[in-house]
Amino acid sequence: MNNSASDFDGSNVEPDGELPRPFSSLVDVDVFAISDQGRVRKNNEDHYLVVRGGRNLETVFSNLAKNQPGDPFEETAYAMVVADGVGGEAAGEVASEQAIFGLLNLSLRTPDWQFRWGPVQKNTVMWRMKDRFRLVNAALVQQATAHAALRGMCTTMTAALSHGKDLIICHIGDSRAYLFRRGRLEQLTRDHTLFERLLDDGVNPQDDHLLSELRNVLMQALGANESDCQADVHDYLLEDGDQLLLCTDGLTDMVDNGEIESVLGEEKSAQSATRNLIDLALRNGGRDNVTVIVARYSIPQV
Repeated sequence: MNNSASDFDGSNVEPDGELPRPFSSLVDVDVFAISDQGRVRKNNEDHYLVVRGGRNLETVFSNLAKNQPGDPFEETAYAMVVADGVGGEAAGEVASEQAIFGLLNLSLRTPDWQFRWGPVQKNTVMWRMKDRFRLVNAALVQQATAHAALRGMCTTMTAALSHGKDLIICHIGDSRAYLFRRGRLEQLTRDHTLFERLLDDGVNPQDDHLLSELRNVLMQALGANESDCQADVHDYLLEDGDQLLLCTDGLTDMVDNGEIESVLGEEKSAQSATRNLIDLALRNGGRDNVTVIVARYSIPQV
């Protein structure tokens, strides 16, 4: 879909020109999500959310030559979020649930939802996502300060927003987003862990036990520090046949990339892929809660 910035701000659109054709609403998204407690944990501290949003206008009465009754104008977007809570007793479960609920609440209170993205609109969406992570972080810190039972709670959160071919990922912690394209799996997020920090500094621990411990030490999480919340946000372009995977580390600690590639490449639906990934994590030990969202994109050539 080749659009210039002028197509989006309306300043250079001819008033007698053609009406815009729908595109994002023509993209078919097969999406499914599951969360499982696992075989070891006493409760599930993971939470997830998948929503579909849109803007719709339909002509009811008209005698315009270029616009007849029943003509629909529709744009559609999908948002997917996973969060993995950390904390004693039920605190982690509260953190992950409140983080996603807070993100949803902030989104629903936005007076202008951005559709028909151009460069300016996409930048606005990306800025808003990062700012909402900051606001959710502050709310969690305040909640933990006010309630002794919740002190020390925090959570990872990885959110994806797709609109037509456009994909935006906002992320903090070690829950991950992957893109599966033409048989290959690409990790879109970077773990905010001590292990990754050491790799950046040129240190690569050789001890397997130490390596395992460092992978689980979060350097960034929502609720950990009110003044230091640096979520990553990036944008991508989707292609027909792409699959998006969002998951907590209950999957990636139990299932390697090769197994994930096999499942996404062989299964015929998002539901069967999601269920098989969960089953693999459980068969391989299920040492943590595991949450998986798979979205498969069919994008028309326009």
